[in-house]
Amino acid sequence: MVRIAVLGLAMLAATAASAQELAPEQARAFIAGKLFAYNCFDGTRGVGRIFADGSIIGTIQAPGSNSLRFAHLPPGTIRVTHTSMCAHLAGLPIDPCFKVQKIDYYSFRGSISGLSFAYCDFRQRNPRAALAARRESAREPATALVEVRPGP
Repeated sequence: MVRIAVLGLAMLAATAASAQELAPEQARAFIAGKLFAYNCFDGTRGVGRIFADGSIIGTIQAPGSNSLRFAHLPPGTIRVTHTSMCAHLAGLPIDPCFKVQKIDYYSFRGSISGLSFAYCDFRQRNPRAALAARRESAREPATALVEVRPGP
């Protein structure tokens, strides 16, 4: 359960000097429905998606572990108000809130509010583009050296 909670926290953490801090609604628009790979300050990593209903689905790999685990958190896990973006996780005494900083068009850093050292960096992934690139490389003609010898 703790590792699943880390996925929820990881899907939203950050801090960067040149980044643009997003208001909660801006962060929702930038993040919702997109697939992101993430790497956290403690070595946790994975891939996940936060949906507009606040549910989360993805994978998580703990530092030092070879196992990749699937995780799913229900609708309402991520809650956005006009002043904050927070995670509601069963078993935690508080709902941690997040600061989201847009790095560029495809990435952001998220950190727990007040704990800038506790962050994750997120980079958008486009599985369709990766699939198209694999298909394109499969279509490239095989190159082989052919020796042509004159006939007798």
